[in-house]
Amino acid sequence: MQFQLTHEFIEQVEQLIAIQDGNALRGLLHDIHFADIADILEELSSDKATYLVKLLETDLTSEALMELDDDVREKILNRLSPVEIAKELEEMDTDDAADVVAELDEEIQQEVIEKIEDEEHAADIVELLKYDEGSAGGLMAKELVKVKETWTVAGCVREMRRQAENVTRVHSIYVVDMEDALLGRLSLKDLLTADAKTKIQEIYIPKVDSVNVNAAAEDVAKLMQKYDLEAVPVVDNKKVLLGRITIDDIVDFIKEEADKDYQMAAGLSQDVEADDSVWELTRARLPWLVLGLFGGLGSVYIMQGFEEAIDNYPILFFFTPLIAAMAGNVGVQSSAIIVQGLANDNVKGSLVNRLLKEVGLALINGIALGVLVILFGLIVGQDQLVSLTIAISMLSVIIVAALIGTFVPIVLDRKGIDPAIATGPFITTSNDIFGIFLFFYLSKIILGF
Repeated sequence: MQFQLTHEFIEQVEQLIAIQDGNALRGLLHDIHFADIADILEELSSDKATYLVKLLETDLTSEALMELDDDVREKILNRLSPVEIAKELEEMDTDDAADVVAELDEEIQQEVIEKIEDEEHAADIVELLKYDEGSAGGLMAKELVKVKETWTVAGCVREMRRQAENVTRVHSIYVVDMEDALLGRLSLKDLLTADAKTKIQEIYIPKVDSVNVNAAAEDVAKLMQKYDLEAVPVVDNKKVLLGRITIDDIVDFIKEEADKDYQMAAGLSQDVEADDSVWELTRARLPWLVLGLFGGLGSVYIMQGFEEAIDNYPILFFFTPLIAAMAGNVGVQSSAIIVQGLANDNVKGSLVNRLLKEVGLALINGIALGVLVILFGLIVGQDQLVSLTIAISMLSVIIVAALIGTFVPIVLDRKGIDPAIATGPFITTSNDIFGIFLFFYLSKIILGF
């Protein structure tokens, strides 16, 4: 039965913490999954959560810590001594441990690493800290099972048993040469069915997908998605096996990237959460709001240049929100589809063909909406020339907005800039300005004022 976290359960935990009844707490939380422990920790105050982390076994709390929100984990770690943090790190995979160390203040990072008793584990963490966060090296873990091509099956099994003690999940068995260069992978079935004296070089599979340690994390995600890989080995320029990236690490990366892109599309300039401080939220929102303000002022300036239109055809003024809304909506739709396609590596072919496709789509949508505008004019008794003007202007605005929404993300992506920045306020503001200008300019030509 799935664990259900209730208010009553949290109150019970808090009462036991208040009287420091460690035995009762251990008994209460004994069979609870580490992910549920993380949920409990997030419901407690920092002091109470820290008490619980110190009380429970490190093999449980180390897993729970990695499930916590970054801010909650930081508050708990700040209340732990370097020795206590080191003990938690010893139970973590090297990639998770490196992430935790990177979050610590620089003055205590070295002290924490020095307190780790397993020198090899500490050295692996230090190595991983050297890699860029957005690279394959920044995602990989050092824990894996590798065998030499010259070993016999019997010797291979003995060595695998030793290595597997430090590996949480054995996704693949990698085969390397005497210089640790990756050669291929070993099928468990072949290993179990082969004679004990058979050499590994006779039964391993030479075909294995791998990524360079400096490859972008996005490229790793695309590779694992395309070939449905649960893990992928990481090599250096000489093909030396350095580590592996597992599917859970890629899922976490994809989620973080999706959250970042969603916030950028919504007009947030940095990663924030609902419970962040007012100052942090303001810093994230204000830049895009300033952009929107200048866009709005630009629209006002454009409209002032067409005062004659408003004097002669005041009804046009009431349609400006409609034109601006259609421009913004179409632009966001087009850019969102392109950004999604770029993220999934589905945007193929030339830019010209993509733009022509969007023009065709915009024509269909624009004509359909234009007809509705004309029908609306007939129903309310509006001047037919004015209705036709609005319909033609809206069609033109939709085409331009679709082109901008398609062109800008693709160009940004080719320039190495995150195309997600093109969606949301950026596209909306630019299309509002172009849309209003086109509306009044075409109205001036058609209505002749």
